[in-house]
Amino acid sequence: MNNPPATPSAGGVQPLTGQVLFYQQPQPLSPEEHGGLGVKQISDPFGFLRQAHAVPVTVTEFGLAAASYPIIFVGNERTPVAVMGVRQGENLFVDAQGRVPDDHYVPAFVRRYPFVFAADDASDRLVLCVDRAAPMVSNQPEVPFFENGQPTKFTNDAVEFCKEFERQRRATADFVKMLTDLDLMEQKTVAFQPRDAQGNPVGDQQKIADYYAISEERLNALPDDKYLELRNNGAVGACYAHLVSLLNWPKIIQRAMRVQAAEAPAAV
Repeated sequence: MNNPPATPSAGGVQPLTGQVLFYQQPQPLSPEEHGGLGVKQISDPFGFLRQAHAVPVTVTEFGLAAASYPIIFVGNERTPVAVMGVRQGENLFVDAQGRVPDDHYVPAFVRRYPFVFAADDASDRLVLCVDRAAPMVSNQPEVPFFENGQPTKFTNDAVEFCKEFERQRRATADFVKMLTDLDLMEQKTVAFQPRDAQGNPVGDQQKIADYYAISEERLNALPDDKYLELRNNGAVGACYAHLVSLLNWPKIIQRAMRVQAAEAPAAV
């Protein structure tokens, strides 16, 4: 896909296919279909994130995300994700008011919502779309998408943000390919031991996830020329940020256990 992303325009775009996390009703943004729409402040700003226990991150975010979450690689494409929960459908970092604590990083994948780029197969371009079902999208907006048929500054800023996200997504794919070509990935498993209120083991260990991670041993064993190649590509810092991020596993498990303990009386 070599053509540049498209800015909001008239209709004619083919229906979208596929699913992306969070997006329930993505539609190509156009003044004809969305001229009266925009966004408004809502009381539950990150409510849509509440059921996502893992969120994709780009390689440029590793340093920031590593301070808060384990970063792991998942699936056949070994997509890097920030782990925000240990149970499917449960995010441990979204509070009852739909907010993420100020001292925890919010990935760009989340911050771009309700916008997303989608492929228009007819023109081989990326088209800006909006999730029409997003709670902040309104027909009584505080900030409109269009004025006099033209994108507002807010919409143009959204286009630029999504363009940058797409560039970083492609850079991340290149980073993962580099790691794969150098055979730096290894499979890992993380589990935890349930304990009672007195700290005594209860039942069997519970597996949280199977995932891929960079092998520090393989990284350190790279020939000098291959290590320099990684360094010159700016990849070494991201590799070590990922390795450091894995130290967050105990923290996120403890956070999950605190949540479960708080839920226990209500379940009785």
